[in-house]
Amino acid sequence: MKILVTGGAGFIGCNFIYYMLEKHPEYDLVCLDALTYAGNLKSLKKALESPKFKFVKGSISDRAFVDRLFADEAFDVVVNFAAESHVDRSIENPSVFLETNIMGTACLLDASKKYGVKRFHQVSTDEVYGDLPLDRPDLFFTESTPLHTSSPYSSSKASADLLTLAYYRTYGLPVTISRCSNNYGPYQFPEKLIPLMIVRAQEDENLPVYGQGLNVRDWLYVDDHCKAIDLIIHEGRVGEVYNVGGHNEKQNIEVVKTVLAHLNKPESLITYVKDRAGHDLRYAIDPAKISSELGWTPETKFEDGMKRTVEWYLENKEWIDDIKSGEYAEYSKRVYGDI
Repeated sequence: MKILVTGGAGFIGCNFIYYMLEKHPEYDLVCLDALTYAGNLKSLKKALESPKFKFVKGSISDRAFVDRLFADEAFDVVVNFAAESHVDRSIENPSVFLETNIMGTACLLDASKKYGVKRFHQVSTDEVYGDLPLDRPDLFFTESTPLHTSSPYSSSKASADLLTLAYYRTYGLPVTISRCSNNYGPYQFPEKLIPLMIVRAQEDENLPVYGQGLNVRDWLYVDDHCKAIDLIIHEGRVGEVYNVGGHNEKQNIEVVKTVLAHLNKPESLITYVKDRAGHDLRYAIDPAKISSELGWTPETKFEDGMKRTVEWYLENKEWIDDIKSGEYAEYSKRVYGDI
């Protein structure tokens, strides 16, 4: 089997590549990534040593390029991780998100239809459902929850989901979609909450927390997400959406304090900043469908996953330094100022 992994130089994509190389050593994997600000080829350093892995630089929005790649490689499966994914950036510049997340997905769908791909899997997010009230812990997102987006990012992902399902209904393209809760783990770009807090706390810098940090997220260790996608592309029903959640709901401030505890740093580093525009209150996934149909359950406890994650960042300071010296440093200053 030959699998195209788009966005594989990003956080979840590179973890998926390592997972698949180990789990399915007989498969051939091709990574397509434009290596924009969050794509880091160094994240794939070990994968590049494998004869079963190939990296291709290019944009999923480049129709001529994508068409040639599909013609040359004859992919059996496409797993689309490629996306602009940071909410703050989408508020700052929505057009980039529309181009990559919607038009890029359309380009991949057209190529998959043209060249007879056996499974197209769209990696989505729980953010397409909007948010849940903080005072209703009994409510969860299910696959039948109406889409109710809050940001340009989530709107672009919802659009890509609907387009993917339309290609199934209109053209019969064999598709599946997964909508996952917040991931954490190695190789995550340090604009996201957990790595941002780890990196800044290591340097005894103030930790910017939106509002009072009371927003709730459901956290899933990245390896558990990779296992879920592997199951879906092999055993998931065509045309179906599967929610992937960790049953690990935490307030943002709880997560920040957990990071500080692991690093033995004082809570006085926490600095509350102006809340994000349209900030969703609570995300909570009900993964009953993927559990009952495919037998998937999250295996990593939050404390264990956090310990592994913190240790990885401590052991890979060079990876972080390379990022901090580049474009991210200027972006971080724009968003958080000189706190």
